[in-house]
Amino acid sequence: MKAVQYRAVGAAPEVVQVPVPVPGPGQLLLKVTAAGVCHSDIAVMSWPAEALTFPLPLILGHEGVGTVAAVGDGVVAFEVGDAVAVYGPWGCGSCAKCAEGKENYCLRAKELGINPPGLGSPGAMAEYMIVDDARHLVPLGDLDPVQAVPLTDAGLTPYHAIKRSLPKLVPGSTAVVIGTGGLGHVAIQILRALSPARVIALDVSEEKLALAREVGAHEAILSNAESVDAVRKLTGGKGAEAVFDFVGAGPTAATAGGCVAIEGDVTIVGLGGGSLPVGFGTTAYEASVTSPYWGSRGELLEVLDLARAGVISVHTETYKIDEAPTAYERLHSGAVRGRAVILPQE
Repeated sequence: MKAVQYRAVGAAPEVVQVPVPVPGPGQLLLKVTAAGVCHSDIAVMSWPAEALTFPLPLILGHEGVGTVAAVGDGVVAFEVGDAVAVYGPWGCGSCAKCAEGKENYCLRAKELGINPPGLGSPGAMAEYMIVDDARHLVPLGDLDPVQAVPLTDAGLTPYHAIKRSLPKLVPGSTAVVIGTGGLGHVAIQILRALSPARVIALDVSEEKLALAREVGAHEAILSNAESVDAVRKLTGGKGAEAVFDFVGAGPTAATAGGCVAIEGDVTIVGLGGGSLPVGFGTTAYEASVTSPYWGSRGELLEVLDLARAGVISVHTETYKIDEAPTAYERLHSGAVRGRAVILPQE
């Protein structure tokens, strides 16, 4: 079968031929219909050798949907032919966090060497993939695979981040979204669907701000040295009750800290390597700063239900599997509008 592999440190991903995997006891074989392309992949491919905690080559793709092609012994939750989405942050399944469905915060994953697909385990950017346990699949139903696959990360991650701040997003409140690409443009829709807050979007180009307006941002302003003053002006000087940074670089984290209101939330989601100092006089009084990771299994079901209700959708570009390296090049250059999706069966 064809697969997209990251084969050597610093190298570009390649399309290669590898054997079709065979599911063992408790495992499932998924015929992949769609796989998402994510900035997290680029982050992993930029790490030096000493930072990698798993061997190469690695089949990429931590966003995956498909149909069950075969099941191993003991699998009863799904049958061959079922349409499913992959829940990506795999955990041990038995610790306190996993018992809550929060495998994204598994307490033993590092100790046990458990990695998500595409981020350590063989991923979804292939014609077939192994899913280690039926609990890491959720029914897809009649959702379009291309629309659904980004929701497993680009939908789930902002949903998890936003859900924590919903009690603060009351009528008259403001939410700021920094970075309106793959995750950010979905975050705007989630905020509009779940809260009455005014949504202000920040990004570095008018093209990206146009997408932000298209998906529901009330205000869209360029992200630059004047962004904090602009947000303060739009909020009558008080700032935003919730700021979501989907870039996570040093400058955007600083902007987030400058925009947040007293008792507000700053949530740094992006993997840009930035941080925000917290202390008396450096952040607004009683502002909360957090950096979440992905989301729970239950939250993925909720995200898919939002899609079924028609209140969120993802702007996508589709590529055949042989075109995957081009998709990564476009993503790295900032040319992708929304989310890139690989179609392994075409």
